[in-house]
Amino acid sequence: MKKRSIAFLLAFLPVECVFAQSNVTLYGLIDGGVSYVSNQGGHSVTKFDDGIYTPNLFGLQGAEDIGGGTKVIFKLENQFQLGTGATVQPGIFGRNAYVGLDSSRFGKLTLGNVFDFMTTSLTEAGNAPAVFTGGLYNFAAGPLQKLNIPRNPTGWFDWSRTSGIPTANSIKYQSPVFAGLSAGALYALGGVAGSFGSNSAMSFGLNYGAGPFGIGAAYTLTKYPGSSNGSPQIPISNWGVGAHYVIGPVYTVADFTTVRNSNNGAAAYAAQVGANWQITAAWSFGANYMYMKGNEQLDNNHAHQLGATLNYSLSKRTMVYAEGVYQKASAGAQAAINGIMDPTGSSSTTSQAIARVGLRTSF
Repeated sequence: MKKRSIAFLLAFLPVECVFAQSNVTLYGLIDGGVSYVSNQGGHSVTKFDDGIYTPNLFGLQGAEDIGGGTKVIFKLENQFQLGTGATVQPGIFGRNAYVGLDSSRFGKLTLGNVFDFMTTSLTEAGNAPAVFTGGLYNFAAGPLQKLNIPRNPTGWFDWSRTSGIPTANSIKYQSPVFAGLSAGALYALGGVAGSFGSNSAMSFGLNYGAGPFGIGAAYTLTKYPGSSNGSPQIPISNWGVGAHYVIGPVYTVADFTTVRNSNNGAAAYAAQVGANWQITAAWSFGANYMYMKGNEQLDNNHAHQLGATLNYSLSKRTMVYAEGVYQKASAGAQAAINGIMDPTGSSSTTSQAIARVGLRTSF
């Protein structure tokens, strides 16, 4: 089950290599399907939706062995919308673009556009339930519309940063693993004169793994530029912890994540548990439960969310799946499942449900 669980995680986080020429690898993920949303802005809708179970990716990565257990590495990765062909992030390699050194003795140093440790220590380390239970719809959003996170598709989309939000102009270091322990730090240079640290970020991560058990913790502080007539910067902070344990054919996982907008005082947390059961070599089933809660600045809104997915593998690279997600918010709040990118796409009531069938493949 351990090998199957790792393969399941790598399907979401494309680090596997399928096609290689010399020291360069071409890889990708493609996910498309049809989703029914019970209430999006006051109306039900059936729509083509993509990048849900996994993001749609196209990338190049490479390594050059320079001796002494050290390699020069790089990655150039694009995320796109399958339905339109448009890129998701600005530029052609907006999801990941870095160069660095990877040493078995001294650790890994990367320079460029990379993920912070909310992704590295939680999601990539297998400590985020959403990865194993249906993908994007299962990351935290909820009735927290007043979070007002800058440069965010809705202002509250994946406010925990665990679905993979890149940090530009970064210097990132990850230590080797010593007795199961590893640590890392990231600093992103703002590079804007007179901005008092705006556009900068810092992040830290700590992980431990031993056999079927793993645990991780992370902290990220991002400083966005403020308005010319208001605050000079908008600091958004996140911290979280997560853990997993493999019991035979079942991968169990839980995490706790938080967010705080220091500019308006809005803060929230989410607690999530989930499991994926590898029923047979072809069939698997995942389910999760999440509770989200905002503070007084977010009207004390809270929500319960349930999600489940049934998967059938057609081959080692391709699977079909059926997924269902339901969210129930507190009285007076508007339910909002993650992955609905329209800022006006929250439910007009306290509940929202999504049913989906999809196809995912990799190369």
